[in-house]
Amino acid sequence: MLHLVKLAVGIASIDDLSHRQRTMIDGAGDGLDGTHADGNPWLRTRMFPRRAEEILGGGSLYRVIGGMILCRQRIVAIRPDQREDGAACALVVLDPLIVPVAPRPMRPFQGWRYLRPADAPPDLGHGGGDTAALPDTLRRDLAGLCLI
Repeated sequence: MLHLVKLAVGIASIDDLSHRQRTMIDGAGDGLDGTHADGNPWLRTRMFPRRAEEILGGGSLYRVIGGMILCRQRIVAIRPDQREDGAACALVVLDPLIVPVAPRPMRPFQGWRYLRPADAPPDLGHGGGDTAALPDTLRRDLAGLCLI
């Protein structure tokens, strides 16, 4: 199994991501989230993961929001797709459930990165203590101070 990690550009919090996925009917452009025809959220990315089979064996998409990995969503499918301009891309279809994870700092990068399960932050409530109930900003600040 293998995971992906990707920046959530223009997203301020987990609630913001959830709201965007619930309300967007169609995403336009590379990397924008939308809702797939089957009702699942999705995003497009320019490069198709070469290790897609490993990812589809139970992998998740971990989101970097404000410089911290804050949540994940299970990857349901990865399909070849085409952007509006005709360029090839990959469509990553996600499970609608957004799972908060123990915040972990991550520097900006382009595209996405592979993430081994051993390097993935734990889900909150599974080794993350009772911090799941904290607001995103407080959790981010506490993680920045190495308190959680």
